[in-house]
Amino acid sequence: MRPYCLAVFLVLATFCAKAQVTQRNLLQSYVPGLRSELMSRGEFHPFPQAPAAWRALLPDTLIRNIIKGGEDALHFEFRPIPATLTLEFVRTGNRVRYEKASFEKRNALCSLVYAEMLEGKGRFADKILDGVWSICEESYWGLPAHLGMQKAGAGLPDVEEPTVDLFAAETAAVMAWTDYFAGAVLEKISPLVRQRIYYEVNRRVFVPMQTQKYGYLGAGRSDVKLNNWAPWVMSNYLAAALVLEKDEAKRVDAVERVMHYTDQYINGLGDDGGCDEGPGYWSAAGGCVFDVLNLLSDASKGKIDVFHEPIIQKMGAYIYKTHIAGRYYINVADAAPQIIPDGGMLYYAGKVMKDTLMMGFGSWIYHQYPSGGVGYEQFHRTRTLYDALILKECAAYAPKEPEVRDCWFADVQLMAARNDKGMFVASHGGHNAESHNHNDVGDFVVYVHGEPVIIDVGSGTYTARTFSSHRYDLWFNTSAYHNLPVINGYQQKDGKQYSASGVKYEAGRGVSSLVMDIGKAYPAEAGIGSWVRAVRMGKEAVVVSDAYAMSKPMESLTQTFMTVCHAELGGRGRVVFVTGAGEQVWLDYDGAVWDATVEKIEYKEPEDEGVRQHWDGRAVYRVLLKAVRLAPKGEMKYTIRTVEKG
Repeated sequence: MRPYCLAVFLVLATFCAKAQVTQRNLLQSYVPGLRSELMSRGEFHPFPQAPAAWRALLPDTLIRNIIKGGEDALHFEFRPIPATLTLEFVRTGNRVRYEKASFEKRNALCSLVYAEMLEGKGRFADKILDGVWSICEESYWGLPAHLGMQKAGAGLPDVEEPTVDLFAAETAAVMAWTDYFAGAVLEKISPLVRQRIYYEVNRRVFVPMQTQKYGYLGAGRSDVKLNNWAPWVMSNYLAAALVLEKDEAKRVDAVERVMHYTDQYINGLGDDGGCDEGPGYWSAAGGCVFDVLNLLSDASKGKIDVFHEPIIQKMGAYIYKTHIAGRYYINVADAAPQIIPDGGMLYYAGKVMKDTLMMGFGSWIYHQYPSGGVGYEQFHRTRTLYDALILKECAAYAPKEPEVRDCWFADVQLMAARNDKGMFVASHGGHNAESHNHNDVGDFVVYVHGEPVIIDVGSGTYTARTFSSHRYDLWFNTSAYHNLPVINGYQQKDGKQYSASGVKYEAGRGVSSLVMDIGKAYPAEAGIGSWVRAVRMGKEAVVVSDAYAMSKPMESLTQTFMTVCHAELGGRGRVVFVTGAGEQVWLDYDGAVWDATVEKIEYKEPEDEGVRQHWDGRAVYRVLLKAVRLAPKGEMKYTIRTVEKG
């Protein structure tokens, strides 16, 4: 398993990618006046600290639920995390059991803190103390999967080299809000508790962040594109620094650092605000940018304000433009097909940006998928606190599920369209070195009346293999298990050079299309001269066509369609899909060119459990067309349409 660990380190060291970066630097324009504009630690009170104030803000039902959650957590045992559990990642590749133990401790602590915050009687104080002390005693606040950041490498953590990963930063924020809401009651038990909180956050997060040039922050370079790690870490680091740092010079320095790296993330976005990691990662990417902006605005009494900037507004709109229906969103790369974004956060962001579509969407999510409010998310705790400030307002706003007719994100080369038949299609070009990459240039999905028909399977459970040199041994990361051809036995390759070219998007008069040459996404050995894929949404059907010219003989060709529908062959030239709602959808192809088979995907590996969960336990099928007529040049067409009920 050691080769996996080395590869994980390499991935962590190269989270950033050289890409088109626009030096917008929206936040750094505020740096010169930061020392005078930033509120002191003593002045900074973004949330109420009196129980009566919270009770006035929150619905009675939610208050009861939160206190009940705290009462349940009184029975939680804050156990040490064994060294052998830490070693499971290098021994077996399993990261889930450690994560469960770590996350449960932090969730329990937050439940106790929220309950004390609302009740204010000291009933939860001793258990909060146990939680704080137990977490302070941990050797490492991050995950074993991220120990490649340390010089010692994966295995057991080197306590002399604290490193800041996503969950060390998350833990710092948990400890900061614990101090903010429960500090006074902990002080009555012993003044050493709050001292210990600062000591541990300082040595594990504040000090390393002053000197380290982590790969996920560009390794010291400002001209590289960053992924979701940057805003995710920065949002938590900022919360901890604003709340806990007593030295005002160090506090200002930390805020400047947050502004720099948040800017660098924003600079890596295209002008359309698209997220190359997909909607499933938006909450940990663009959503975390909003967390940073909320804190900066509050900490400067509203003087630091970039919510009106077009890139920020488009970054926010991405989440509702990529919404398909219900819990389904366009999923690319490792993003999950079903997610429930934070409705309160979307409403709040929409409000400050004056985006009524986003406000309505946030309210719709809040009503459609009641989360239980504060404490629901096991990450992004600052966000749920901001949610609590506007829950009643969000609930009262007119809910509306958005159905954007056509959208195009040029930078990530993603299109989506709907027609009046209830059909939805999305497709993308791009390249095969994107963050959380799958080899999927030219892939597409089709939904009908909100039900999945032709799907992107998504990612599996994360293990040691997921972010290693063995990543593309996992079937769901390969082009053979996306809606793409295998040409002369060759699948697409990983790497930025394996990309779409000649990309062209058009929309108008009820028709939308994305045309691209995906030939360069395959290795030269495949012998492809050009392979122009066109994905078109028409008034009656979705039509996908592949026009190709080979540079060497075509010896074999297969085309995959992935689905969670019941699929059967409806005679030569047709596949009949039956959706979860019982609706028939036809896939028509040239029966003289193709033989069709349907195979059920068997879940055999630990990673496959994630796929099963993504699709609610439904079986995943692979429809495979195998060419029986081969030519050096030609065009194939696949038509997907609904069947009128007669």
